[in-house]
Amino acid sequence: MNSNRKLPVLALIVPCYNEEEMLGIAIKKLVDFLADYVSRGLIAQKSFVLFIDDGSNDATWSILESANQECLKAIKLSHNVGSQHALIAGLTWVVNRVDCCISLDADLQDDISVMEQMIADYKVGSQIVYGVRGSRDTDQAMKKGSARLFYKIMKKMGVDLVYDHADFRLLSNKVLLELQKYKEVNLFLRGLFPLMGFKSSLVYYDRQERMAGETKYPLNKMLQLATNGITSFSNFPLKLITYAGFGIFVVTFVISLWVLFEKFFGYTVPGWASITLPIYFLGGIQLLALGIIGEYLGKIYLETKNRPRFHIEEEVDFEKMR
Repeated sequence: MNSNRKLPVLALIVPCYNEEEMLGIAIKKLVDFLADYVSRGLIAQKSFVLFIDDGSNDATWSILESANQECLKAIKLSHNVGSQHALIAGLTWVVNRVDCCISLDADLQDDISVMEQMIADYKVGSQIVYGVRGSRDTDQAMKKGSARLFYKIMKKMGVDLVYDHADFRLLSNKVLLELQKYKEVNLFLRGLFPLMGFKSSLVYYDRQERMAGETKYPLNKMLQLATNGITSFSNFPLKLITYAGFGIFVVTFVISLWVLFEKFFGYTVPGWASITLPIYFLGGIQLLALGIIGEYLGKIYLETKNRPRFHIEEEVDFEKMR
């Protein structure tokens, strides 16, 4: 598809999980935005919104089935696979059906008004356009601090990430085709796209307040995502075990000198330093080392099984129904 000769066909890709309270608002806003862009000659008439129901157990799929909007399409996954895999399902579904796509969350906290700038950047050559938060003033102190710490850790480990970027981005069909070559089960898309090296640009925005429903990304899921990102793109934690072993040697040597000094002057409690300290110290390091190795072995185990990342149970395409 050549976007230089004709208006680009755009897909808005929206994963959703138990979003019955927010879904009606999201459908109306996104359909209206799409109609506005079509009427202003920014995108082609065939552009559409694709919702991915990630195995919701509320009325999410029923709402999508009854939406009756010509530009709306929806796929239902057979069970909950997580936001990254649900997003991959949508990105895979639109390959070669569009010129470009924009992924965003169903809560619409990403400012959809900047999509116009994303499309403009795509038209002048950007294959990837990252939506980047201009500030984190609306975040709680804990969330803001943990996010900054995560990006700093990833940077130190040599992982190329776009700071304060989540999953709000535009991708060209060329990028989507290349994405199909990445078969790993343990996905961390925020690190994957910078790794591809395609021409990219940044669009800054301020995050909006959620209009309905509750966040589907609590602290435990954010920690899982962070762990997955670190172990998917860096073996630095494994190197830390080697560094820890050397550090233990140095510390043990220093403690041994201290114990000899104390014994020479008669200040020691017999058996305390020589037994208690090494047990706790070495025991803690060994458990930490086993935990890190186990995390990587678990990922290898999942990759070797080579199971499908998602299963599509149903599809809805209102355009074909008319």
